Amino acid sequence: MNMLLDLQKKLLPDLVEILGLRYRVLRFIRLMQPIGRRTLASNLDMSERVLRGEVTFLKEQGLVAFQSAGMTLTEEGQILLSQLETVMKEVFDTRAMEEELQARLGVAEVHVVPGNSDEYSWVKKELGRTCVSVVKRSLQPSENIIAVTGGTSIAAVAEMLVPDSDLKESLFVPARGGLGEQVENQANTICATMARKAMGSYRLLHVPDQLSKEAYDSLISEPSVQSILKQIHSATMVIHGIGEAHTMAERRTTSDEVMKKLREKRAVAEAFGYYFNADGEIVHKVLTIGLQLEDLDHTPCIIAVAGGTSKAEAIEAYMKQAPSQVLITDEGAAKEILGKKE
Repeated sequence: MNMLLDLQKKLLPDLVEILGLRYRVLRFIRLMQPIGRRTLASNLDMSERVLRGEVTFLKEQGLVAFQSAGMTLTEEGQILLSQLETVMKEVFDTRAMEEELQARLGVAEVHVVPGNSDEYSWVKKELGRTCVSVVKRSLQPSENIIAVTGGTSIAAVAEMLVPDSDLKESLFVPARGGLGEQVENQANTICATMARKAMGSYRLLHVPDQLSKEAYDSLISEPSVQSILKQIHSATMVIHGIGEAHTMAERRTTSDEVMKKLREKRAVAEAFGYYFNADGEIVHKVLTIGLQLEDLDHTPCIIAVAGGTSKAEAIEAYMKQAPSQVLITDEGAAKEILGKKE
């Protein structure tokens, strides 16, 4: 396969280019369907004239259907796109990037999706779709308790979930409190959305993301909080994001004193309320109720989802000390980490 692709790139570069173009069109239709031609052309940075020819060809091949609401993939189109994804990893050298990242970051499994989520919001949906595939493949044969953090990347995972018999028996729980952030990005909201879409069940943790020592001591002793914490600590799977330190600190309206400390300690990454420097050392910890890093030591499956060039330094820093076994990222972050900036 690799030899054939190398020969095609040299002797038939136009063929590989057209294959890549049609793959991008099919992939975007799947993410955004039903979608109109003008919206599709705008998001793919193509002229409507060129796109018209491509989608007409795909329709003639029985891969795309035209409806009044917009274009959708046919069942045959869905199947072909799934088969094509493995091939396109070789065409775009994504497979090589995944292997390089595995070695560099010491992560057992890495998935790199095409695009840069800093530039195109739809790439986050691709991150979410890939994560859903990993989640379904990683479910335990018995009871599954899935803990999720907040953030836009994990919200994208929730958005891409669909009803599934394997997930129907799962319990979704927030990995930590989240009151105070934008409601759509809170762990509680994402947890409830995932459960609703997967037709599973859920429990919520109604506590602030950051607490004073007095509030922490008071809330941690509450029976209702103790009950949900027991389930959170028993999670069989954790899905979490990785944040850029100063962005996360600002989102939490962190005090000037702590902001100064983060700057002085050169914090670059945040996850689970911990802030890390470029060497992966913990430089600050937020007092929060929920999963702590030490709680992850015995979790069977831990999935980190983060993409975009701006997250590259944070991803690399966190992975130096983190227990995550799976990383789902995009080309923007992967190229930046590996020094392959275009």
